[in-house]
Amino acid sequence: MSLLQQVQELQFHDKGAAEALLLNFLRELFPLDVQSVMLRPLAVSLNSFNGFMQLGDGRRLFFKTHTEPDGVIGEYYNAAQLASAGYPVLQPIYSSTEAGKQLLIYEVIEDPSVFDLAWDIENSRSELLPQLTQAQNAADDHLLNIYRQTLAWQNADDAASVPIHQLFYHRLAGGRLARFYGEDVTVALPVGSAAISEARRARWVINGQRYSQTLDDLIAEAARLLLPAQAGPSVIGHGDAHNGNVFFRAETNALLYFDPAFAGRHHPLLDLTKPLFHNVFAMWMYFPHEKAASTTIRLNIDGDVWRVEHDYVLHPVRHMFQSSKVERVLIPILRDLRDRGWLREDWRAYLKAALFCCPLLTMNLTDAAKFPPSISLLGLTMAVEMGGESEEVRSRIDTLLDEVEAAIRDQ
Repeated sequence: MSLLQQVQELQFHDKGAAEALLLNFLRELFPLDVQSVMLRPLAVSLNSFNGFMQLGDGRRLFFKTHTEPDGVIGEYYNAAQLASAGYPVLQPIYSSTEAGKQLLIYEVIEDPSVFDLAWDIENSRSELLPQLTQAQNAADDHLLNIYRQTLAWQNADDAASVPIHQLFYHRLAGGRLARFYGEDVTVALPVGSAAISEARRARWVINGQRYSQTLDDLIAEAARLLLPAQAGPSVIGHGDAHNGNVFFRAETNALLYFDPAFAGRHHPLLDLTKPLFHNVFAMWMYFPHEKAASTTIRLNIDGDVWRVEHDYVLHPVRHMFQSSKVERVLIPILRDLRDRGWLREDWRAYLKAALFCCPLLTMNLTDAAKFPPSISLLGLTMAVEMGGESEEVRSRIDTLLDEVEAAIRDQ
């Protein structure tokens, strides 16, 4: 485990020790007179950490890093490439991009992240929704223009080396999958506990949605579909543009990207995956205890069939993020790919394979210290819904993609 990964884990239960480790790291890595550091353990910091440093000359700076165990990518953070493509991206004043030491240092920004603003809207400040909607719509219109301006064919060798695969294929094929869901792992459930291997082999029925594929089937299919060395269309993208990596600038009512750990040239569907899942479906992942208190979920195990009923709902701000990204970016870029003859026949399965990785592999759903049993189960159902095709009753994601397919076909 790298020192940065130790800091990321320690910040939640021994903040002082984490800050001491980080202080020494910063003093050795950067030509700065760092006097102290203050970490900010946040719900959004699932695989990252950020905070402030105080310098001897009185300056206060902001730092952010993404930590990735089992990483195979050698170089991270292509902020300059994003800026040259036209992204409004916060540029670091100091950076380290070497794997295991990747960290960016910025001037202090006082604006809230879109993650924090959206959570405020969801809980108490719904009057801010129209303003955020306007900013999100404008940002997505600009994103589509960047996609169109940078769209180009990418050969298989170049595609294989881009950082974004660390969020999808390399989590499937590396040690994370085995560490989270290996044969000896158990998961706490509302009806007791079970070996995760049972959950992986189960047939699922979720709110009347029947799935013929098991989690094991979906894992194998995702690993096949998401192989990095595939020639195909590419755009210059942020790669990890969930709301925790975007600031809301109130003065200009505009969005500002930062922390481009996985930026680069890659497939547009991979670029859209993180915001499509995390900004819409994933609040249970960030606030597991709050969502457990407001969600009813029941499980009945009948042989190898797991029947789940739950009432997890999406707030209007989540629907806004979904509709803005789908209507203003996803549908238009799919039409562009189709018109060029670059739209892969299995684009839907490809996108769903990437979406599948988000609930399953961002966090360990069997971690009882992080997730109550009801949320561990909800996370597993989300993975099934994202990766599998629902039968009889259609899932939320399948209903959405049915509408996307119709919009492409009818245009």
